[in-house]
Amino acid sequence: MAFFDLPLSQLNQYHPERSEPADFDAFWSATLAEARRYPTVLTLTPVDFGWTLIDAYDVTFNGYGGQQIKGWLTIPHERTGKVPCIVQLHGYSCGRDMVPTFLQWPAAGYAHFTMDNRGQGGECLPNATPDPDLESTHPAVRGWMTSGVLNPQTYYYRRLFTDAVRFVDAIRTYSEIDPNRVTVAGGSQAGGMAIAVSALSDGIVASLVDVPLLCHFRRAVEITDAHPYQELVIFCKTHRDKNETVFNTLDYFDGVNFAARAKQPTLFSVGLMDDVCPPSTVFAAYNYWAGQKSINVYPFNKNEGGGNVQDVEKNKFLRAHFS
Repeated sequence: MAFFDLPLSQLNQYHPERSEPADFDAFWSATLAEARRYPTVLTLTPVDFGWTLIDAYDVTFNGYGGQQIKGWLTIPHERTGKVPCIVQLHGYSCGRDMVPTFLQWPAAGYAHFTMDNRGQGGECLPNATPDPDLESTHPAVRGWMTSGVLNPQTYYYRRLFTDAVRFVDAIRTYSEIDPNRVTVAGGSQAGGMAIAVSALSDGIVASLVDVPLLCHFRRAVEITDAHPYQELVIFCKTHRDKNETVFNTLDYFDGVNFAARAKQPTLFSVGLMDDVCPPSTVFAAYNYWAGQKSINVYPFNKNEGGGNVQDVEKNKFLRAHFS
C-alpha cells in the first residue's frame, strides 16, 4: 500500500482528543485486584532442546481468574547474579511459538519470558492455552476484536491484558531474575498489549513497542480496510444500534489512554505504509506517552516495521537502560 495516512510532519504533532471513561483507572484497579486474589503459582519445567548455552523452561502461571496460562522462559546457562528479563508478548492469532524463534535475547545475556495468548495461537505451535470464558459472550465476528465487546467486563482483551500483567508479576517471583530490570516488548497486537502493561504494571524499567495495534480505535476503523480492525467494522455494520456501545467499551482498552499513564522510557517503531496498524494510530499513542520516548520511522514498510533492523536498535536501547 502507498502512503495513505497523514504526512510525517503532521504525524509528529498528532494529538487527537482522547475518549477516556471517567472510571478508567477504577475499572483497571478493580480488574487487577480481582486477578491478584489468586496466587501467582509460577511453575518451571526444564525442557531439553540440546542446547548447552541456554536453559529453557516450559512455564505455567495463573492469569485472569486464576486460569492457567502457558509460556516459555529461556535464560543464559552461564550467569552471575540475577539477570535482566524481557517479557515478550505476541501478535494477533499467534502464541508463544517454538523456543528457537527467540534466541536473540538470551544470546544477548538476558532472560526471555514469552507468554501464550489465551484462545489464540492457531498460526503458531504449540497452541496450549484455551480461553475458558470465550463461550460466555455474545456472538462475534471471526477473530477476537469483537468477542464480548458490548461490555468492558466481558471483553476479550480484559482477560488478555490481565494475563500479561500477571505474567510480569510472575517472573518477578523467580529467584534468577532481577525484578528491577524487567522490560516488556511486543509488536502489532502485542505492541498494544505492551503499552497497556507499561501503564498497569509497577516497575517496568523500559518498554519496546513496535507498530502497535489496539490504539485509537475510532480513527483506525475509518481509515483502513485491513483486518483485524475490519472485524469491528463488520460488527458495527451489522449491529447498527450498538455502535456507541462498542466504542465505549473500546475506550477502556485504547493504547492512547494507557500511553498517557506510561512513565518509563520507551522505543517505538512505525511503518508509514502499514495498513494493519495505521501510522496515525501509532503516533497517537506515541505522542501521548508520558515518559521519555523515541520512535524509529520506516517509511516504506508495512506491519513488519523495521524487522531485524529494529531488533538491533532494541538491543542498543536495552543495553543503555539495563546498565
